[in-house]
Amino acid sequence: MNVRGAVLVTGTEVLSGATSDRNGPWISRRLGTLGVEVEGIHQVGDRPEDLLATLEFLRGRGIDLIVTSGGLGPTADDLTAEVVGRFAGRPLRLDEEMERKIEAVLAEFARRFNLDSESLRAGNRKQAMVPEGAVPIDPVGTAPGLVVPAGDQVVIVLPGPPRELQGMWESAIAAAPAREMLARAEPYQELALRMFGVPESELAASLREIGAGTDLSALEITTCLRGGELEVDVRYRDGAEEAAAALRAGLVERHGSFVFSETGQSATEAVVGLLDGRTIAVAESCTSGLLAARLTERPGSSAYFVGGVVAYSNDAKVELLGVPAELIARTGAVSTEVAEAMADGAIECFGADIGVGITGIAGPDGGTQDKPVGYVCISAAARGGERHTRDPVLPGGRADVRERSATAALHLVRNLLLLGEQPPR
Repeated sequence: MNVRGAVLVTGTEVLSGATSDRNGPWISRRLGTLGVEVEGIHQVGDRPEDLLATLEFLRGRGIDLIVTSGGLGPTADDLTAEVVGRFAGRPLRLDEEMERKIEAVLAEFARRFNLDSESLRAGNRKQAMVPEGAVPIDPVGTAPGLVVPAGDQVVIVLPGPPRELQGMWESAIAAAPAREMLARAEPYQELALRMFGVPESELAASLREIGAGTDLSALEITTCLRGGELEVDVRYRDGAEEAAAALRAGLVERHGSFVFSETGQSATEAVVGLLDGRTIAVAESCTSGLLAARLTERPGSSAYFVGGVVAYSNDAKVELLGVPAELIARTGAVSTEVAEAMADGAIECFGADIGVGITGIAGPDGGTQDKPVGYVCISAAARGGERHTRDPVLPGGRADVRERSATAALHLVRNLLLLGEQPPR
């Protein structure tokens, strides 16, 4: 039997929308890589009866491994450890060693921020109360984690702050109850294709065609359109390798020129790899720095990214990037000619090898019959060499247009770097 898992996120602030849940998807992904079949991500408020009812619901669903996040602080509404102890039939006991560890953390915290150490210690003992027989996990912040045997189930209890939770993850899954449960899990194999420029309807048709000739039922196929790119993620167990290979071959055969990654590599990673010692600079209008942010999100980006200009006004385009005022007057600020001049300006301004210019109408206002909302002009140029320019009309609201413009620019640069290959239309 495969190990079935679930994630239980606690916190009224998550239910109210005041805080976005970052832990559920992160935990689910980690469980999947360990071979756990994740049943779902559940959210409950800071109400002990709801938390206990959800734990019992998951037990009734035959869930083997439950991971909770949140509710481990010193305040009255932090009740996860107590409720999980009730669920497991394990009364709370003071862990004196953990109490000393938390006290040391709090003493340093009080010293650094000039806080009343006595007030901080008030919640110390509460956080050191551990269900009998549970394995405590040393805290990254002040809240320890727990791995609690609960009959046929195991519950991993982790704090809510993502930095703390992620920092404690390896210790939690290495604890004996979790380790023994995970030893039963059969790891998944994975296939990840990334495409740009393929409509979802065409991908759906391809999947139907491939499925007509090959049994794909052993594959978990997930498709997602994100930022203008199509992601195809496939998971499968041992024995389904032939079906996965047939799916990959069929998609590449039908959409090869649009497939930019067969490993799950992002467009940014692809561009960085293709730069191969060359430098890049950007000039952005409607994207307001989104492309620069994409190119610099990874460590070491200073080796290839030399700078960027956000030039919203016409005067900024003229004064900062050297775009001729006469050109803007003649073609308008949103034109392929201005995008090309912006790309050239980025090259000259920063002494870069590659320049990118983006100008467009992100909306919701400002569109015309000739240049509707979503009309974007993008140019990628090499110093003294090849240039690629496109002017698509991108769908969606303002945020969608901006995000898709940055994505389209990355792919334009990618094609430019591929020996000047023209992008597929």
